[in-house]
Amino acid sequence: MNPALQGLLTIAIGVGACVGYFYFANQILDKVIFPARGPNAGRNINRANHIRPWLFLFPAIFALGLYLAYPVVETLRLSLSDREQGGAFVGLDNYSQMMSEPKFWEAMRNNMLWLIVVPAMSTAFGLLAAQLTDRIGWGNIAKSLIFMPMAISFVGAGVIWKLVYETRPDDIAQIGVLNAILAGLGGAPQTWLTIPFWNNFFLMIVLVWIQTGFAMVILSAALRGIPEETVEAAIVDGANPFQIFFKIKVPQIMPTIVVVWTTITLTVLKIFDIVFAMTNGQWETQVLANYMYDKLFRAGDWGVGSAAAIIIMLLVSPILVWNVHNARKEMR
Repeated sequence: MNPALQGLLTIAIGVGACVGYFYFANQILDKVIFPARGPNAGRNINRANHIRPWLFLFPAIFALGLYLAYPVVETLRLSLSDREQGGAFVGLDNYSQMMSEPKFWEAMRNNMLWLIVVPAMSTAFGLLAAQLTDRIGWGNIAKSLIFMPMAISFVGAGVIWKLVYETRPDDIAQIGVLNAILAGLGGAPQTWLTIPFWNNFFLMIVLVWIQTGFAMVILSAALRGIPEETVEAAIVDGANPFQIFFKIKVPQIMPTIVVVWTTITLTVLKIFDIVFAMTNGQWETQVLANYMYDKLFRAGDWGVGSAAAIIIMLLVSPILVWNVHNARKEMR
């Protein structure tokens, strides 16, 4: 079937199914379960009105349960079982095995390094870009260029930057930007992604490049929301631009900065695509998500792989809950 026709057919079936569900669900509720007739008509109408919102919520709740809750429960079950023993319950053996492997601790160490560097640099560069682009005439064009990497997938960004780090033998022209510059200055080409410890920073640059645009957009909106009176009062008092920025503007948008920081932190904890596309966890660049992938889909060890997935979920959940709590508190 033609892909375009298949897409239209899928949309038609999906929309038709939704309309049919809501129509027939209401008909059954109003005419079969709680009919609005007889001596109990008023009570039945009230009961139907109490249940009706749940009819509308049921498809979303069912989908969330199927695609979010069930996988979490099943992953937890798999992390406590052993495939080689036919799925027998083995308790925390998979977690013990995982924690005895050097690759797991390498992944944990690298993830912590990503957590320290990427959110801080992305937020700082985003804040700097937001402040500077608001002060120039072509600021909107600059913002568009800085935000553009957000439109690129992580794998695409990884491929782009892998070409930037590309290394060729000394006697062949360098196509990698860094090595071309190095060769032009008389230096020898470097295999950037194989240099232990520093190669992690070369990978982090890719995510900072992507997330800076996100941070800039959010923080730019926050900066524009600062009351002009406070800035004007600081100018009258003789404050210089640096004092206005750090002592007047930044404190007022601190809640937004924290939200941006924690949102990027969630992305960092789940980082997989960039590492997979550029190094596949080699040369001491392993991260938790890539470690989980290796165990689940390469080694076929669903127990340890699922245990790694649970560890990632446990690291992500507190930050996610804290973010939701703060968002609800600001809405009150």
